[in-house]
Amino acid sequence: MNNRTEKKRKTRAQMQALLTNRMKRKLALVFALIVLALIGVNVRLAYINKTSGDKYTKKVLAQQDTNSVVLPFRRGDILDRNGTILATSEKVYNLILDPKVLWQNQDKEDADKDCVEPTIKALVQYFELDEPELRTTLEDRKDSSYVILKKQLSKDEIADFKAVQEDKEAGSKIKGVWFEDAYIRRYPYNSLACHVLGYTVSSEQGQSGIEEEYNSALSGTDGRSYKYLNEDLEQSTSVKKATDGNTVVSTVDATLQGIAEKYIDKFIEDYTNKNVEGPAAKNIGVLLMNPQNGEILAMAGDVDFDLNNPQDLVANGYLTQEEVDAMSEDEQLDAKNQMWRNFCISDGYEPGSTVKPMTVAAALELGVVNDSTTFLCDGGQVIVQGQPKIKCAKKTGHGIISLEGSLMFSCNDALMQMGAMIGYDNFLKYQQIFNFGLKTNIDLPGETNNASTVFTKDTMGPVELATSSFGQGFNTSMIQVASAFSSVINGGYYYQPHVVKKILNAEGGTVETVNPVLVRQTISNKTSSLIRQYLYHTMYGTADANGNNPTGKKARVAGYTMGGKTGTAQKVPRSARKYLVSFIGFAPADNPQVVCYVVVDEPNADSPATQASSAFAQEIFKNIMKEAMPYLNIYATAEIPEDMKEEVAAEEAANAEEAAKEEVAEEEVPVEEGTLVDPNTGETVKMPTEEEVEAEGDTGELNGYESPILPEDGSTPAETE
Repeated sequence: MNNRTEKKRKTRAQMQALLTNRMKRKLALVFALIVLALIGVNVRLAYINKTSGDKYTKKVLAQQDTNSVVLPFRRGDILDRNGTILATSEKVYNLILDPKVLWQNQDKEDADKDCVEPTIKALVQYFELDEPELRTTLEDRKDSSYVILKKQLSKDEIADFKAVQEDKEAGSKIKGVWFEDAYIRRYPYNSLACHVLGYTVSSEQGQSGIEEEYNSALSGTDGRSYKYLNEDLEQSTSVKKATDGNTVVSTVDATLQGIAEKYIDKFIEDYTNKNVEGPAAKNIGVLLMNPQNGEILAMAGDVDFDLNNPQDLVANGYLTQEEVDAMSEDEQLDAKNQMWRNFCISDGYEPGSTVKPMTVAAALELGVVNDSTTFLCDGGQVIVQGQPKIKCAKKTGHGIISLEGSLMFSCNDALMQMGAMIGYDNFLKYQQIFNFGLKTNIDLPGETNNASTVFTKDTMGPVELATSSFGQGFNTSMIQVASAFSSVINGGYYYQPHVVKKILNAEGGTVETVNPVLVRQTISNKTSSLIRQYLYHTMYGTADANGNNPTGKKARVAGYTMGGKTGTAQKVPRSARKYLVSFIGFAPADNPQVVCYVVVDEPNADSPATQASSAFAQEIFKNIMKEAMPYLNIYATAEIPEDMKEEVAAEEAANAEEAAKEEVAEEEVPVEEGTLVDPNTGETVKMPTEEEVEAEGDTGELNGYESPILPEDGSTPAETE
């Protein structure tokens, strides 16, 4: 058994050895084949490199992006309705240094070949850079290819340096310097319409106003320039052009905007410290609007800022340097937000009597009153027994007055009676119809809706109904009042107010036309016609049998037919006796083309009774409309009222006197004897005397002039030949 087992063991060992030897031979064969394959690949690569190496090298290099430059888009312009540029983007240049390239062109041994020193000297000479600082930058950023040395240089500022760069001899010594295109936002009229236009951050992102609201339309898409080596190992450039932003055409009229701002400034100049020490008013706002389509023609306030420098509280006259220094960063930001705030759309206030036309219109629409309805005003109403009487502006009472008289004389008593006739549900219904407590959705950021201050069915009681009827107890904004009022005098059509009328592409083609949006019909055309008549008489009517006088006479412009309504609101807390006064009017009276709304919050007055006078707002309204109406081709067609003839005569006399002074001043300009004024250039020229002519000597009319193209002997070129 043992011999048999040993024999089997030896047989298995022999077989295993045989298998192992076979496997070794196979592995040796595979290894040899792999080595042969690698040798073949190397031989092939060597062959390819020898015969086609240049071709493949060029293909690889051609695909390598060696330099990529962003090509910035140009932000679209903002124009006024007549094409005047209100905001634009000017091309500027950033000065870029490539230290890596510059160091590659340094030659310490041969000054004639070195480019570092000539480049540094040129940069210091033409851009007034600090040389030690520039050298430090070069040392610290040796491996960088992009260092901004200066930003927003104009074409003129880089012209001399570029001329040197392009010079064959001098330019060869300047390396690693180039100019990156950029744009800077400019506002040609500085602060004009600043709250409507808004401004930009980094010249690209709109901040407030049209710049923010229409940022996507004004913005474009950056392009890019790629530099690479082509198949001939030469540098080529591939350019993907930038797509410029669209141009926004606003509804604003730059001339009307300027008129509105001019008379706000005049009021500030006239009334600052006039009656008491302090500002002319706490706030002033002016809106000019086309009532037929909701277009905003002008929108201005007493606080403005330079759109080219919107961050500087001191330079804009909003605060003193001492006040700014005493503020924290958060306080300074709050102050800036107040400076940038658009009073006409962002601030709420109790409107007072300027909303009375809406109450009267609602009463007419509901049929609770008609043109022949009369009211007894005895100076006020006790709304809730045991509570004080809510008084009329005329505390002795207007007596018996008509429905028209309720507006002409601005009678709170009559309006409270009307409010009771309308009732809670209907009054709230018409407040919504006229959009009070709701946003107008004007195309500007920052609009308030004042929803929390407008009464609801749950919060309105008899006192709230009474005070709301004449514009107290709830808040509105200027844009809400102007839009609602426009619907009352234009036939009953409420248009969404807007400040943009068209968007154009970079080539001037129309991308979008912003058509007027009719939101709803508020009242009938018949009611609207009646309200226009009442408001015309509020300015041009006569005193009634009780001696009541129309309240809007101070806003009239001689020769024009207009309509309008005064407003006085007693502010919270009532005990402080502070007032916000206003006036809203339109022209012409029969076919309104422009609405002007003026608000003066706490005008500078010597007593509460004086401050409560809407005369402050009427003064600004009159000054604006006197210039605006002729500009808008609204002509004077009416006879001058008898009580205005003296005013007109005085104005004409003053104008004539001023013109005479100017004429005399022109005539009295001294003219030196022996001189004449060139009628084409305006230059004063001294005429030569006989003595001066003789002293010069007689050298003929040409005075020694030789033609640069004629021979000295006087012959013609043909004769010389």
